[in-house]
Amino acid sequence: MERIQTDKKVTLKYTMRTHLADGTTKEQPEEQMTFIFGVERQAPTLEKALEERTAGDKIHITIPSSEIYGEHDASLIREIPQKGLIKQRIKEGQYYRQMKMGSLISFRVLEVRPTTVLADFNKPLAGISVSLDVEILAIREATKNEIDSAIDAHVKRSIGCG
Repeated sequence: MERIQTDKKVTLKYTMRTHLADGTTKEQPEEQMTFIFGVERQAPTLEKALEERTAGDKIHITIPSSEIYGEHDASLIREIPQKGLIKQRIKEGQYYRQMKMGSLISFRVLEVRPTTVLADFNKPLAGISVSLDVEILAIREATKNEIDSAIDAHVKRSIGCG
């Protein structure tokens, strides 16, 4: 029986639940994905849980925010002056975006104060963890062409071309 190892093409179906910072959970519809294990990298917790498994195995895992969207960093919440910001875009609970000197400034507006804004510069999904119910559907040896294509696609994504 085939086991999940490097260079194996793996097909699985999963149901994902996102666990938000406020304690709420959102379940996504079941999805299916196929990838080459060890080549098309997945979250480390998922890879570790899948290694040496066989078709038909079912697992439940939780992936910490640090592996997917990043931890929420309280030091990225700052009070900044309103001067230089576009007033119409400053709305509590909304994301503010503006190009300044060739760079995108992006933050979530937590509070609008008389002359300043309390801004959260964390990524929008920071602090969110995910749990997965996974069923392994199929495992087979990946062809050399499939492995080469996966490596090429990874290289292109890592340099911003994909």
